[in-house]
Amino acid sequence: MAVFEAASRHLNFTLAARELNVTPGAVSRQIKQLETELGIQVFIRRGNGVHHTSVGADLFGAISSAFAKCSEAVTAAKAGRRDESVTLACTDSFATFWLTPRMADFWQRFPDISVNHLISDNVREFRRSEVDLRVRCGKGVWANETAELLSSEEIYPVCGKDFAARYEGIERTELSSLPLLDMDWTDPEWPSWDDFFRSAGIANPWMQRRRFGKYPLLMAAAEANQGLALGWDFMVRPLIKSGRLVRLSDLTVPAPIEYYVTWNSNRSLSNHVRTLKDWILQAA
Repeated sequence: MAVFEAASRHLNFTLAARELNVTPGAVSRQIKQLETELGIQVFIRRGNGVHHTSVGADLFGAISSAFAKCSEAVTAAKAGRRDESVTLACTDSFATFWLTPRMADFWQRFPDISVNHLISDNVREFRRSEVDLRVRCGKGVWANETAELLSSEEIYPVCGKDFAARYEGIERTELSSLPLLDMDWTDPEWPSWDDFFRSAGIANPWMQRRRFGKYPLLMAAAEANQGLALGWDFMVRPLIKSGRLVRLSDLTVPAPIEYYVTWNSNRSLSNHVRTLKDWILQAA
């Protein structure tokens, strides 16, 4: 079951093997034994990765919930107290631009609740058994997860003050000719400049782009006048308000995905987890 849980989180036997410190062949054999015992497939093999069957998805939901309860029990035993720790998973950009500046308010209001942060741009890490809450971007539908809308979103071009002064008054149809800063998102649902221009009805010829693996680094480059970046309103609004970033043109496109707070549907929320969830929703 531990092998199945790791393979389900990663949807990749090699990554599961690396986490468990065994060979991919050992993971494959364990999964085959599980499927033999159940008499039904839990994974569909596709190239280097795997996908759940409907039975496998249901089993993973139950297993991850059971593992989470074990994790809670061990944590409580170590700490000598119960129900005081909450593990929150979110992306690097959400943690940097939204969560961290607001956490002081949470600590002041709820000093007895300890929040553990799992920060990763790989959303597969969010399925770890110890995670109580997740803040993630998408369409609001994930297997075995309950989702509450945190915020709708819109995106628009942002840059540093000097860059904005240099290109003041530029037509929106000319934006694609500027130096563009782009993200290599691990999630294919996150839009790129191509998606942005397509949604805005702007033909996008060859574009000069610099790519980044972390959104905070991309924003730092934009602030340093190195190019034009796509600003997610939920993240960059405080930076614009403080003058660190400037909107270039009034062009705005609704984001194809939205922010949600999610949790395991097969797992009841403790009082402290519910407190953190409600605080995040209220702060948003």
